[in-house]
Amino acid sequence: MPWNGQDYPDSFKNLDGPVREKAIEIANALVRDGYEDSRAIPIALERAREYVHGDDDRPVYEVREDGEEWVLRKKGSDRAILREGTKDDLLETAKPRVNDNNGILKIYKGDGELEDTLYD
Repeated sequence: MPWNGQDYPDSFKNLDGPVREKAIEIANALVRDGYEDSRAIPIALERAREYVHGDDDRPVYEVREDGEEWVLRKKGSDRAILREGTKDDLLETAKPRVNDNNGILKIYKGDGELEDTLYD
């Protein structure tokens, strides 16, 4: 079922209107091309943001598994900004921090595959 302005993925809810509209358009096109929703959504988010706002050098933060913990790092850095025992606990703390810095949050699965991108 195609997404529209009233029915779209939860990760699109905090996007400004033009970015959300473009993300819906891109996600629908990717799904038509055979992409799974779980892959189409993060790709659409990233491409819509770039299309509407261009490359604006916003900081990119990553949530990744590190041994028995989950860590928040700035992309390209080895230094952990935050550490928590679970991904959910880390996201609860990380999201406000990323928002305060007008950043982009990339969330990875335990196997290293990109799960979601948030532009909150």
